[in-house]
Amino acid sequence: MTRIYAIAAGAVILLLSAVMWLVTMGGGDDRYAQCRASAIAGGSDQIGGPFTLVDETGATVTEKEVIDEPALIYFGYTYCPDICPLDAARNAEVATLLEDRGYSVKPVFITIDPERDTPEQLADFTDYLHPRMVGLTGTAEQIKAASQAYRTYYKKQPSEDGDDYYLVDHSTFSYLTLPEAGFVDYFRRDEPAEDMAERIACFLDAG
Repeated sequence: MTRIYAIAAGAVILLLSAVMWLVTMGGGDDRYAQCRASAIAGGSDQIGGPFTLVDETGATVTEKEVIDEPALIYFGYTYCPDICPLDAARNAEVATLLEDRGYSVKPVFITIDPERDTPEQLADFTDYLHPRMVGLTGTAEQIKAASQAYRTYYKKQPSEDGDDYYLVDHSTFSYLTLPEAGFVDYFRRDEPAEDMAERIACFLDAG
């Protein structure tokens, strides 16, 4: 009986060793696995990618110029009556919390309402929230391409008050993107700033 227990114990140890090897050397090639709150369907490489937009100064920029440091990207619009200002303010708070801990993360606000969100409008909006927050707009086609790259949703709603008064339905995720790794994780709008900062710090330390 003792021999059977010894064999069983040896088998368990071998199994655990194999699992640890797979995680650290073999199948576990995701260096950010311990930082993720949930699995990403299809893998993180299914989200993010190239885009060309217009910044607050009116200059044309690409994702390489925008994501030159860790970036927290959000798609919204400045005329949003409630959700976008709260989400953007939360992301600004995250950036400040990380700055206090010695990390630098750029909050990025990409409009889904290019008809009204001019570079000047975005500058007023982002400057109020955080000195390093970047606002991006562009043509309808450029916005659509960026949105599709990040798998976001938006749809302009009909207005009864005239063309200048309308709402835009949209998704509300924030996307953590790193210069070398690209998109690594997303955050839901109900996640507190402190929890986001803690998880982002994990990604930055792992990188």
